[in-house]
Amino acid sequence: MVIYDNLFLFSLYSIWLMLIIGGILTYFGYLYYIESSKTTFLLEELPFVSILVPAHNEEKVIEETVRSIMDFNYPIDRFELIVVDDLSTDNTGYILEGLKEEYKGRLRIVKTDFKTGGKGKANALNIGLKYAKGEFIAVYDADNRPDRQALYNLVCELKKDRNLGAVIGKFRTINKNKNLLTRFINIEGLSFQWMAQGGRWRLFNLCTIPGTNFLVRKDILDKVDGWDDRAIAEDTEVSIRIYSMGYRIKFVPQAVTFEQEPENLRVWFKQRKRWVKGNVYVVFKYLFDRSLIKSSAFIDVIYFTLVYFVFLLSTLISDCVFILGCLTNLSVGVYGNLVLIWFLSYIMFILEVAISLSLEKEEFTIKNIALIFLMYFTYCKLWGIVSTMGVYSYLKDRVLKREHRWYKTERF
Repeated sequence: MVIYDNLFLFSLYSIWLMLIIGGILTYFGYLYYIESSKTTFLLEELPFVSILVPAHNEEKVIEETVRSIMDFNYPIDRFELIVVDDLSTDNTGYILEGLKEEYKGRLRIVKTDFKTGGKGKANALNIGLKYAKGEFIAVYDADNRPDRQALYNLVCELKKDRNLGAVIGKFRTINKNKNLLTRFINIEGLSFQWMAQGGRWRLFNLCTIPGTNFLVRKDILDKVDGWDDRAIAEDTEVSIRIYSMGYRIKFVPQAVTFEQEPENLRVWFKQRKRWVKGNVYVVFKYLFDRSLIKSSAFIDVIYFTLVYFVFLLSTLISDCVFILGCLTNLSVGVYGNLVLIWFLSYIMFILEVAISLSLEKEEFTIKNIALIFLMYFTYCKLWGIVSTMGVYSYLKDRVLKREHRWYKTERF
């Protein structure tokens, strides 16, 4: 069947295209690791920073997060912490009031109501931004435990280069040893950061703002009217607008925060489905925006298009061809050693992830290398399922014109 063969060839070429892109990013991520390891931070005059933490039903984690931020190695008179308590129905508000009494004048709590709140993280950040007095705005999720030097390292990097619109730090998984899922997430997160963040910065001078542990100039946020309330992945969306203004976003791996990751598949599916919907929203919003074609922002839009449409479709076709080949008489009428081609793609995947993981010395263990071999057949297949669900859910919401509501990752 010609169509069957052509679909297989499309999937084969597309998968290898993404593997080659991944290989290139891995190489440049490694180069950036070498360069960044020689970076020193020194700043005599420290700017005032406003730190925003959006919180919705965060009673399990909010106290430790506030205490970690208040323990920053940064002058206490040069930063403020603004926690936006967005319609919490648990003990979040009670805990915050106790902390406010303890940290007099340094902790501000902003409570939303049913008119202003409950509309998502972007909306909560915009509310907090109205109260911010800092030259720079930092954002941390409510489950974070940032390193004491994280804020200082971000500030030094952003302050010394006016061409930077924002800087992002690195996140680590605080509960990585909980179970097999959290170990997979830990490997995925670290390899992604060195490949997609470090590699893209070294190659294109750009990277995408994550949801936490980043610093952005307040005057830029004012110019772009803050975060897009309709964006589920508000971090990716605001990155595009910062690029479009001619600014760069830099990866600063020395600024580290530890965050909690999903500990079961139910929570993981909800979280990742939301991420996919958010990134697909960005693709539809900017793919046909002609004003971005000459800016570095367009590179990211194309990257997300390749990931969520070309690569996702290719992996689904490839899996279907494999399943049909096992269950029916259908076979691919393409000449060549297909087993060898598949095996090489498997090895390519392992090498890319392993090299990225090697940049985190304590993570480059025999156990984690073994998990990389296993990831290809398990965790990566789950990515294909959840990405398909996310794309479908976004398109369905778009057709039905449904607005999203706040969904936060369940804490443990």
